[in-house]
Amino acid sequence: MSTQTFHLPDVGEGLTEAEIVQWRVAPGDDVAVNDVLVEIETAKSLVELPSPFAGTVGDLLAAEGDTVEVGTPIITIAGAASAPDASSGLSAHGEKPAEPEDGGSVLVGYGTGGGVTSRRRKPAERPVKASVGVVAKPPIRKLARDLGVDLAAVTPTGPAGEVTREDVVSHASQASVFRNIQTPEWGDVREETIPVAPEVAASAVAPVVADGASRLAAGAALPAPAPDAAGREETIPVKGVRKATASAMVGSAYSAPHVSVWTDVDASRTMELVKRLKASPDFADIKVSPLLIMARAVIWAARRTPMVNAAWAETESGAEIRVRRYVNLGIAAATPRGLLVPNIKDAHTLNMRELAKALERLTLTAREGKTTPADQQGGTITITNIGVFGMDAGTPIINPGEAGIVAMGTIRQKPWVVDGEVRPRWVTTVSGSFDHRVIDGDGMSRFIRDVAAVLEEPALLLD
Repeated sequence: MSTQTFHLPDVGEGLTEAEIVQWRVAPGDDVAVNDVLVEIETAKSLVELPSPFAGTVGDLLAAEGDTVEVGTPIITIAGAASAPDASSGLSAHGEKPAEPEDGGSVLVGYGTGGGVTSRRRKPAERPVKASVGVVAKPPIRKLARDLGVDLAAVTPTGPAGEVTREDVVSHASQASVFRNIQTPEWGDVREETIPVAPEVAASAVAPVVADGASRLAAGAALPAPAPDAAGREETIPVKGVRKATASAMVGSAYSAPHVSVWTDVDASRTMELVKRLKASPDFADIKVSPLLIMARAVIWAARRTPMVNAAWAETESGAEIRVRRYVNLGIAAATPRGLLVPNIKDAHTLNMRELAKALERLTLTAREGKTTPADQQGGTITITNIGVFGMDAGTPIINPGEAGIVAMGTIRQKPWVVDGEVRPRWVTTVSGSFDHRVIDGDGMSRFIRDVAAVLEEPALLLD
């Protein structure tokens, strides 16, 4: 009998470390090939690592909560028999094994999971408050825990009286989805590069970076707080998504000169359209919210002001502005793991139902912590719906690699002057932050005004 050591692999994200979130096995458990051994958290997603070996679990070499580097031994398996083409994640030379030819969505080198039955002991489930007597599968219970949902308070709609994934998500908050309304043509050229003179690039970056560096240096020089025996303070390690978010936000705030603008909007006609769409048979299986019109408005307005959809880029030959003739629409999502910004690729080409389904998948995946790195890469402009938290407006930080982010405030009834009379109307605030290196005040103002105009009169989208 041989003992195999499983090393933490590179899960295809190009990251160097990951946190051990939860072991799914214990010493002495029998495992088969492709049984899940451990759940890890990288800076971008939660990943379940399957076993490349069949055998008996020996030692767990890393504890839950530990952050380990790629290539570090994390578990041993005794009496291990490898699957065909399996490896311990890294070769002796630190190389990744080849990807399986069957194209299955499994980790590199681990084979596929077709028909393999687990012989290991099932780990005990964590208790869910007030869920005794509730019929729900373990993944649904985990989702409820992550979202802070009491399963006993959820109305089940499953055929056997069980709580479904949709029941939990619907109870937690409403998903926002879309329908197609015609937008202007985008043309055949997907991206245009505008060179920036070296002296302009230097003046745009240097002062901001220098100021940011001085602030960071000042922060780094702060003394560490003394231990608090009375328990009045808590220290939270910065890692995973929080670490990645912090790095991205600092980099954006201290490299891109942010300018924010906002305007109040009479969104009464948007609310009327949402009501009609909810009553439409075409949307019987889709949850509709005002964010649907907001998303279409952003896509339409970006076509009219392309620079909000551009990006500042530093290259070997100097700085340049890349104008994207497509929209990968980012949606800022607050998840149990922290802020994620997945995006819908080529959102400008999707009709409303296609966009609705794409956003629904995006929302569910983000809330489960299963958003992939590919889903978060390549965004061109982002929407953050701070209205769901009861906020009217904000000055959000631009997502790195983009030049603009739009915030939608809560929609509430307010007094509004209509035809010389004060009437109750549904009013919201549209705000946004923009990279002043890329776009000037007239452009960002025109863009926000266009978004507002659509919310005031959605029929503009039919032009």
